[in-house]
Amino acid sequence: MTGTSRPVDRRSVLRGLLAAGAAASLPRIVSAADAQAAGITTGRYAIRFDQAAKQTIAGLGFEIQSDSIGSDNQGLPDLVSGVPYDLTAGERTRFYQQMLKAGRTDRGFRYCRLAMGLYHRGLTPDNKRFTDRYDGQTALLAEMVSKSGVEGLAVEYWSPAPGWKSNGRLVGGGLATDTDLAAFGDALVDDLDHLTGHGLKIAYWGLQNEPRVNSTRYSSCLYEAAQYRDVFRAVAPRIRAAHPGVQIHADSQYGWKGAIGQALTASPEAMGLVDAWTFHKIGTDSTDQITTDYRAGAGGRPVFNNEFEYLGGAMSDWRCINTAQSVMNWMTFQNSPTWWWLHALKPTTNAESENYGLGFWRPPGDTDFSHHPDIKAGHWAFNPRNWNAVAGFVKYLPWDSVRHHVDEPRHTDGSWYSDHRIMAWRTPTGKPVLAVTNRSATEPFTYTVDTRTAAAFQGHRYGPATNDQTLPSKTGPTLEITLPPLSVEFWVRTP
Repeated sequence: MTGTSRPVDRRSVLRGLLAAGAAASLPRIVSAADAQAAGITTGRYAIRFDQAAKQTIAGLGFEIQSDSIGSDNQGLPDLVSGVPYDLTAGERTRFYQQMLKAGRTDRGFRYCRLAMGLYHRGLTPDNKRFTDRYDGQTALLAEMVSKSGVEGLAVEYWSPAPGWKSNGRLVGGGLATDTDLAAFGDALVDDLDHLTGHGLKIAYWGLQNEPRVNSTRYSSCLYEAAQYRDVFRAVAPRIRAAHPGVQIHADSQYGWKGAIGQALTASPEAMGLVDAWTFHKIGTDSTDQITTDYRAGAGGRPVFNNEFEYLGGAMSDWRCINTAQSVMNWMTFQNSPTWWWLHALKPTTNAESENYGLGFWRPPGDTDFSHHPDIKAGHWAFNPRNWNAVAGFVKYLPWDSVRHHVDEPRHTDGSWYSDHRIMAWRTPTGKPVLAVTNRSATEPFTYTVDTRTAAAFQGHRYGPATNDQTLPSKTGPTLEITLPPLSVEFWVRTP
């Protein structure tokens, strides 16, 4: 990069490409495996419960839009609107139970991502700290976390408070060049103290969402690599001292692979503060997690995707299964402890909502019932293609389940099946579970699975228009499971 050039907002670039006539779905990786897969309709698999567990899977995460954003991410309206704020009392309870717990009686999602400077952007009089922008905002978040069983917040900045910015605004710009980093770090600790003072726990903390993006549309803060490293080394120790249980991640865009990640890995002081590397592989073909090694330069730290959604184009049935496979492949091939979808609910008023949300809610001010006519003001509904992709994992992959290896077939060139994925785990109580997919749009696929147990298994099917369909039980040790096109199934040992 030269002169005054700056990283562009990749959301705008991708949206422009799609509007110019790109395919409705993001491009799929083309490989020999995909070509060979056309004639493959069966495979034999063996779950290795007799071997040591491969990893512990903490659970899944989501983001919450607790304040307003303009449609198509255009601007920060004065309008007070968000979740749970806009929902009626009954709809809040239904949201907590049916989505955030996925119908479980105990807990479902583990982490809630909170966008500081965007969806939590109220300001203190000095313009250097965040607080509630409307009465009860943080108290409502605490109620949501408590009643849904979420463990804690993943607090991350889209922008620091404007009093620290070069342009004095939440949108665009960077840190002021004369920023007192000690004072800045103390202010960020104060932001966390505001949240914990309302009973919230901080599970993860990130200095900046997508620090190489300089958006003119929504909250952002551009960091050069050396600047991020220096700010991180000054601020992260203060976060850790004040909140010792928090997991600190970087860089919420390119992980260790980008310029910022490389600056951190070159600094022993910074690496002593990095607990995990976070990537944004937004809408990516799930085969990417098979063919790309995201752990090679991680220095032994976990890697995971902390934002997944689709930026443009019409939603498709293929995307539904691709999302499910993204969860599985991050865990199977990258040993990721968690995986986060972007938004639980998005408003009926926003153009990006179908691609971003697990569900929709209607703000009280939205009187245009030509879209989502069945959703009343203050109510919400599922967005099936997105929700059905992750619901089974929230329901049947309890916190701290342990994944086990599966022996599975490969193509003649040694590559893995990309449209037919499998993952197996034991729940914390020791119950075996397996998930299988069929991303083919035209052909069924039969899994013959050696479960290493004579127990019975109950099947649960998900798909673009299918949610938790109960299937006839099958008895092990060998299960023959035929999946219709574009489907995901979870097979859970019965008591």
